[in-house]
Amino acid sequence: MSLRFLSFTSGSCGNCCYLGYQADDGTDCGILIDGGASIRRITSVLRSANIPLSSIAAVLVTHDHGDHIRHIGAYCKRIGLPVWATPAVHGALSRHPSMEEYIPSCRRDFIAGENNVAPGISVRYFIVPHDATETVGFRILLPGGHRFVLMTDLGAVTPEAMAYAAEAETVVIESNYDVDMLLCGDYPHELKMRILGGAHLSNDACADAIRSFMHPGLRNIFLCHLSGNNNTPTLALASARAALEDCGAEGINLRALPRMVPTPVWFL
Repeated sequence: MSLRFLSFTSGSCGNCCYLGYQADDGTDCGILIDGGASIRRITSVLRSANIPLSSIAAVLVTHDHGDHIRHIGAYCKRIGLPVWATPAVHGALSRHPSMEEYIPSCRRDFIAGENNVAPGISVRYFIVPHDATETVGFRILLPGGHRFVLMTDLGAVTPEAMAYAAEAETVVIESNYDVDMLLCGDYPHELKMRILGGAHLSNDACADAIRSFMHPGLRNIFLCHLSGNNNTPTLALASARAALEDCGAEGINLRALPRMVPTPVWFL
């Protein structure tokens, strides 16, 4: 059994990643998280990784901003992919012009507690603060008991999110902006205040979260949704690395997900 993760794109340009496994008999099964990558890109990247498109059993949606849902309608129309979201997010998707015709047949509503979205893959959602209709993170259980947590587009790490991360082997967490770059940059004042006011997580806040949820079983940290204007991978990684050093942590696989290009497949 091998557990696999890759990102197709991460940031305001689009957000979409693959999480799945290959069973001992060679069978592949996986899910997409968010729909910010085209089917063409997904197919090409998965083919290069020897993962069949047909192995994708579902897509999970964190919230209804365009960079996370841009291609959901195409997933429904062309491959009939089940779309898992909270009822509030599905309400927003059903009114979106690009998908209102296709969503009803693919709609799957999360319930509180465990949701079996694919063979061997169980998902529990948690609410995070963001300025969308509703925004959630995910705690995902994979074969072998591997616990995977994803939280993106959040203004703060809630106690519930922290508790899930403190038990996870893999955490994907937003590290959106460097405070000094944002304040000194050319964004309008209103947009700066929106970001600082709880729409996204800064490098410093991400590092503080890592210090809080660090535990001996943590193996992988992936920094996601880095700003193209107010951050750099170097700054984000340096901040997270300092947090790991403060905790005396060694051997953690720390990566920053690139904005525009797909990653290799990482084996968790």
